[in-house]
This record gives sequence, structure tokens and C-alpha cells, in this order.
Amino acid sequence: MARREALLVTHTGRQASTEHARTVASDLIAAGFEVRVLVDEAAELNLPEVSAVEPESAAKGVEIVVALGGDGTLLRAAELARPVGAPLLGINLGRVGFLAEAEINDLDQAVRDVASGAYSVEERLTIDVTVEQDAERIASSWALNEISVEKAEPGRMLEVMVEVDGRRLSRYGCDGVVCATPTGSTAYAFSAGGPVVWPELAALLLVPVSAHALFSRPLVTSPDSTIAITVEPSGYSAVLTCDGRRVFPVPPGSRVTVQRGVLPVRVVRLKPQPFTDRLVAKFGLPVDGWRHPIS
Repeated sequence: MARREALLVTHTGRQASTEHARTVASDLIAAGFEVRVLVDEAAELNLPEVSAVEPESAAKGVEIVVALGGDGTLLRAAELARPVGAPLLGINLGRVGFLAEAEINDLDQAVRDVASGAYSVEERLTIDVTVEQDAERIASSWALNEISVEKAEPGRMLEVMVEVDGRRLSRYGCDGVVCATPTGSTAYAFSAGGPVVWPELAALLLVPVSAHALFSRPLVTSPDSTIAITVEPSGYSAVLTCDGRRVFPVPPGSRVTVQRGVLPVRVVRLKPQPFTDRLVAKFGLPVDGWRHPIS
């Protein structure tokens, strides 16, 4: 029989999350899985049956990565799953949990579906980003949701030039610029006034944040477009943030380049669910009581 392994990632700083993680680990072990947990989380989980692993090799060779927590936990798990192409299942223990496939009430069924292989896997578009200064690369990273280039000093205005596919689009005095994927369209880009984009659509989003400009509408570009954001050389410094997790300084005169990511994130789907239903559920949209309900 083939060896089955799973990586379990959770928010061990919360007692409820730790207890749920112990339950999931025990259920996976009972189903024939060898379960890995990160070294930093192993002590608090206190499960002798699991293997403690370092982040660098945590997801290598596993059948699935299971993330228990909010979107932050899932984004952290994505960092481990993406390099090796491991499928990622999010189980929401947070508030909104837009990236999660299952809720806490579905925990037992989700584990059974994983054990029986009753799930599908879809690829989510990512973005790769680089920062260059004087033609020298000073930073590079990626994001599943979004990258943002924002002012480093709260009381200052950031001056940037935005280009799309090598052509200048607009100069902005702003708090920042968000470049997002369809998956991230319901996150920071949404709060900045961007559109909601169905995740199966391949596209890149560009959303200025608090821009002082005649033209400051959010834009949706081709997934093959290249977006460049140049910080005014005589202006103030910026910071690049990727998925709210990885932060890099962007000095004046730097150029931030955003393109479709080389590697997608492979996301587990337990059952077919229209994205419209997810929007209604997560945002609590007012559909109940409509006089002509959809059958």
C-alpha cells in the first residue's frame, strides 16, 4: 500500500485551534496517514504520533496540506505547499475565511473526504513581484492574494508612475497601489474599492489606494500583462507587502514589476459550490425574503 502523508498547519496560539488540530491529526492517523506538523507547532500540539518537520521541507512528498485557521493561516500554509505543488485544503476557524473550503462544522466530513480522495483540485493564479533599483534586483517574492506598494511614512503622500505592458498609464499621488489576483479580489483590493472577480477568471487587478488623480478607477488587465510601479526618485520611500506576510523596503527611484506567477497554488475543492453562494454566505448579502426565490 502506498504511503500517505499529510501536513497539518494551524494557529497554535489559540486553544480552540489547537484542540481542533489534535482532532484532525488523530482522524488522519486513524485513516492511515502519517501526519507532519511544523517544528514550532509540535510542542503545543503535543501529539507523539506526528512528525515535527522544518518549514523548508515540510510539504515535500505529502498528499495534502491541511490548514486550520483563518485566511492568514491558509496563506502561511500556501507558502509551504506552492513550491512542491501540494494540494491545499483550508478549514475555516476564523471569521470570514474566504480562502477556506470548509467550515468548522464540516470538520469531520472534510477529513473523511480527504481520506477517501473525494475531492478535486483547482489551480489558483498567483503573482510574482520584483523590486529593482538602479537596474539591480533588491527583492523578489510572490503572492496568492495581492501585493501592495504603500507609503512607508504615515504622514506622507506616495508619488508613483504606473505602467502596463511597457506603456505609461498614469501618475498617482496616493497612499499606495494594490495588484491582486482574482482570488485576492475579495481581500485588500476589495476594501480599496476594487471589483470582485470570480476565481476561475484569469486576470490581474490594479487598484490605486486613496489616489489624488482625475483617473483613479480600479483596472482589470490580461493575466499576461506586466504591471510596473515606479516610486518617484525625489519622493518618499515605500514598502512592498506580499499577502500581508512578507515586507520589503522600496527606496525612492525603485521599480516594482508584477507579473503572473510561474507557480500556481493548488487548492482543494471538496464539493462543487457556485462562487455566488460563497459571496452571499461570507458577506451576508441580503437575499432572504426576496419574493421570487430561485429554486
